[in-house]
Amino acid sequence: MSWAPLLLIASACLAPPGAAQTVSDASTPALTISTSVPSPTLPLNATLPSQAALPPPEPWCPSAIFCAGELLQTLNLAQPYVDSKTIVDKPTNGTANHTLADFAALAAQGVTNITEGQIVQFLEQDFQGEGLELEALQLPNFTASPAFLQNVSDPLLRAWTQTVHGFWAQLIRGTNASTLCTAGTCESTLIPLNHSFVVPGGRFREQYYWDSFFIIEGLIKSELFDIVNSTLQNFMDELEQFGFIPNGGRIYYLNRSQPPLFIHMLFNYVTASGDTAILQRALPLAETELQWWLTQRTVNITSPYTNKTHAVAHYAVDINMAPRPESYLADYQTVHGAGAGDVTPNFTAAEAAAIYAELASGAETGWDYSSRWAKEPFLGNLTFNLPALRTLNVRNTTPVDLNSMLYNARMLLADLYDLPAEACAGNSTAGNSTARAAFHRAQAKHLRTAILDLFWDPAKLAFYDFNRTSNARGTLWSAATFYPLWSGIIPHEVKADWKNAFGVFAGLNMVLNKYNGTLPVTFLNTGLQWDWPNTWPPHQYIALQALRALPAHLTRHALPLPGANQTTFDLVPAGQLDIASAALLPAQTVDGGGGNVTFAAGADVNRLNGTVVNGGNATTTAAGGNATREGWAKALERELGNRYITSAFCNWHATGGSIPGLLPRLPDDQLNITLSLNNTGIMFEKFSVLDVDAAGRGGEYTVQAGFGWTNGVALWVAGEYGQLLVAPECPLLL
Repeated sequence: MSWAPLLLIASACLAPPGAAQTVSDASTPALTISTSVPSPTLPLNATLPSQAALPPPEPWCPSAIFCAGELLQTLNLAQPYVDSKTIVDKPTNGTANHTLADFAALAAQGVTNITEGQIVQFLEQDFQGEGLELEALQLPNFTASPAFLQNVSDPLLRAWTQTVHGFWAQLIRGTNASTLCTAGTCESTLIPLNHSFVVPGGRFREQYYWDSFFIIEGLIKSELFDIVNSTLQNFMDELEQFGFIPNGGRIYYLNRSQPPLFIHMLFNYVTASGDTAILQRALPLAETELQWWLTQRTVNITSPYTNKTHAVAHYAVDINMAPRPESYLADYQTVHGAGAGDVTPNFTAAEAAAIYAELASGAETGWDYSSRWAKEPFLGNLTFNLPALRTLNVRNTTPVDLNSMLYNARMLLADLYDLPAEACAGNSTAGNSTARAAFHRAQAKHLRTAILDLFWDPAKLAFYDFNRTSNARGTLWSAATFYPLWSGIIPHEVKADWKNAFGVFAGLNMVLNKYNGTLPVTFLNTGLQWDWPNTWPPHQYIALQALRALPAHLTRHALPLPGANQTTFDLVPAGQLDIASAALLPAQTVDGGGGNVTFAAGADVNRLNGTVVNGGNATTTAAGGNATREGWAKALERELGNRYITSAFCNWHATGGSIPGLLPRLPDDQLNITLSLNNTGIMFEKFSVLDVDAAGRGGEYTVQAGFGWTNGVALWVAGEYGQLLVAPECPLLL
């Protein structure tokens, strides 16, 4: 495949720094498009099941092929692929009218008379391979040894980090103009982008919104500023075209966004690169982004605590009244039942539409799905969650993390307006930058007041979502509690006493002492993928940044230790985790070689002298001739940073990763356990708090490899904490 050159980046008032060592003649990475082969579970001569009535047409999604309608519903009920997204990512093999005519001929006999074999034949004849609209690109400014690697002192981890840095070449994509559906030659769901970008990986073969923030944090460490710029240009193109940034780069995402991090990306890019010329285009479009969230996703809530009325944001895809095209079968079964022991719901049309809206709103959160959003999260079981999803209450949940991101977006935008070089010649905002900065700081101040009023619990020392159904602050602890501190919102109670500051992070300290992995999403084991035992790279980044945001006077004291006959659970403020005693915590279970070993619930099984297992080594600093142990926040940063690298590294090694001369490949008998005989190391999208050798689980799709934000956070952690990182001790797979 020939390399398609990147579009030229606009000249800058201050150009981004050049790479120290560039590889301009690197060959384009081979992009293998693995076209899924239809493989229905029923015999090819079996006829399709009966169907529920079609949902109403949705104006925002007008395709008769790829949006909710008879064709898409029929294909999904045939279950030709494991993943519904496969269907809607396949361009048609001819004109849309030709595909519709072929389907109409099939449906003429009645859809319940269509056989599985006819569906297979239709898919093979009328559709191309999924993802063919994209192509791999060369990284023309790739630096083999970016400067941050010198900060990683451990030789093995430096080599591994350099390996992860090289993964960008496998994930860089651009629109393949030669395969686009132009002039009606075919139909596709792809939103063509004008600039190159990094994909998350796996089924996520297009650009995604909030993933890109964490990807960009790694790209900046990798000195790939041109790719960061082009990613931002793509988002700006979408803001101009649609008035907001969609969830991802497909038309079936045009009814929803994702966590609003565009301004955060822009700020971090300008800060790291010095490229202020991008602000000419970006500042007006940043205003467009904030205006969309204000007009489309904001509600007024009168506080039951202060009687003040606040304008706050929530996720709410009210215009979605049908199954999401990329998850059609799962949504259809949520409303109409999955058979085989599932109850058959009897929802009215209005109730069905409301559930579809909730499912889409849950997807907009980026946490799809979590007990945060469900009225009854334990309905169903660990492997069958549809009953819980029928109780989603996303639109009536006001999320603390969303409002914290919007607060920070306004503060960062104000800082961008303040830049002396903000006004390149011709910038229409130049004369008004001071006023705009003041406006956004004033709006942020109002939002900060709302966040502290609605979400902060001063007794429990934690932030919680606000539930409009109960008109009260929730009690479910989640990783979202750290978003306000990351955003610079530090409550008075925290500023007043370092012990309270530690109390906010006491749950994180407990996790590091009791469990093998990193910060979990929640402590509820529901089987939903944004719940226990899964841990996600974005949350480790947020928690680390929240620790870094604390004022120095709150963090200089040593890490508190539990008293006699106590554990680190006893250091957690009463009620914070909504768990009455350590005995009720999930147990740490490990494979001991001869079978599972379960430690007593609540035991600090990973506690060591001055650190935790895979938490690095306690550090001291010389001050006035005396050795001073690190403060509690720095200790937690060191431990969490090391533990995250351990999870990513050990998963990679357990799936075939090796480094010549430093790390041999595991024997085949061990790799057979992870089904990795043919793998060379996988970076997963999520991990397990219980096992640093294991990927996360649950959700609507199998765990994905690649993975953009996993790589990005790993590189960021290596860049920020490289001198504190110690080679991990990975558990044996046998």
